[in-house]
Amino acid sequence: MLVGVGWIGRRLFSCTGRRARDLLEELKVRGLVSQVSEPERVLHEKLSNGSRVHLYCGADPTARSLHLGNIVPLMVLLNFYVRGHDVVALVGGATGRVGDPSGRKTERSVMEEMDRIDNIARIKVQLARFFRNGWEYYSSRRGNGVCGKVRVLDNYNWWKDVRMLDFLSQYGRHIRIQSMLARDSVSARLDSAEGLGFNEFTYQILQAYDFYHMYREDGVSVQVGGNDQWGNITAGIDLINRADPNAAKMPAFGITTPLLTTASGEKFGKSAGNAVFIDPEINTNFDIFQFFYNTADADVARLLKTFTFLTIDEIDAAVSKHMQSPHLRQGQALLAREVTDLLHGCGSGENAQALSDIVFGEFADYNSISCERLIDMFSQAKLLHHATTKTSLTDLVAQLSKTSKSAARRILKQGAVYLGPARTKVTEDTTCWTPYLIDNQALLIRIGKQKCFLVKMV
Repeated sequence: MLVGVGWIGRRLFSCTGRRARDLLEELKVRGLVSQVSEPERVLHEKLSNGSRVHLYCGADPTARSLHLGNIVPLMVLLNFYVRGHDVVALVGGATGRVGDPSGRKTERSVMEEMDRIDNIARIKVQLARFFRNGWEYYSSRRGNGVCGKVRVLDNYNWWKDVRMLDFLSQYGRHIRIQSMLARDSVSARLDSAEGLGFNEFTYQILQAYDFYHMYREDGVSVQVGGNDQWGNITAGIDLINRADPNAAKMPAFGITTPLLTTASGEKFGKSAGNAVFIDPEINTNFDIFQFFYNTADADVARLLKTFTFLTIDEIDAAVSKHMQSPHLRQGQALLAREVTDLLHGCGSGENAQALSDIVFGEFADYNSISCERLIDMFSQAKLLHHATTKTSLTDLVAQLSKTSKSAARRILKQGAVYLGPARTKVTEDTTCWTPYLIDNQALLIRIGKQKCFLVKMV
């Protein structure tokens, strides 16, 4: 349960913890680790001897929802969290005002203050839900264990009290301009026609201080981020090493994750225009399922390793079976169910697959599914509509197709409308719904090959 920005409490179970002997190596095998800062050996030793580490990952509120690209570094945090380590998910309420130049060719547009505040609130909820669903999903696949603690914080909570002169006086001498200029996120923009604003130039200082602040106040010693965050992460490590006398005894580390791309090299994300968002108000469980069900064969194994808690042996066996009959898309179906369960809660993957079978005409046993479950599934997928029993079929087709009545009549005459589980073709207008209703309350209607809706009749 998320209360403000406090702890989501530790859950204890009777069985012993399942912390891996070297979790970092497992994450490398899964393709979740790109770089680890030195001394990497020390981090391996801490994990091997069972020491708990404290990690964090940040996300700026540049959109209403996190997307799959954001989830990759969060999967590293989740893997540590479910094995007993404590994690912080940081929302950049302060840094989001400035704008991170990493991986960008141009400056971000200025966001309205109310939009930024709304995004912060939404992302906090999404992060809390992600770790809650992630723990439930992990437990369902690996059995109960001992998870760590997770906090969702906003860096504005400490930046609002920092005065510029005080900051420069205390920390300015620890920050080296040469290092800042040498970082890729800065040098690439300095050489461009667009140039680089002072706000973006100083972004790495803000992120560095975030790491230092949580290191000093909470013992956070590992920062996780995408590959494009390497410069910002090492800036934080440099500041900790220079400003904190305990750094030699408790080294700070950085872990980066690879960019999420397809086998063909296509990037996922808002800027690429193909982002899949984790907010159920934007992308439903049905959307998530369909996205991963349409994955290319070449991407199935890698995405199973990235976004699921199936073991490597289970993944290898599933992919091997899939490749024997790839046209059956068993690998994609498994991937889609698992990721949907991870992001939307256990059971949502099965529901989304059942809905997919219904929508695309591959579901036959309607006696095995209740009308209430049908209504719930279509509602979650935003495919549930309402109408009265006095509504004509022409009006209903026009409403669902978002077209005119004359166009709806043409659709009917063309034989493109099918009613009920039996998929009865109807070519004439009618208000007699009884023969087609499920439990006398819901109408399944298909318009063409791709559109399928459930209408609750009142």
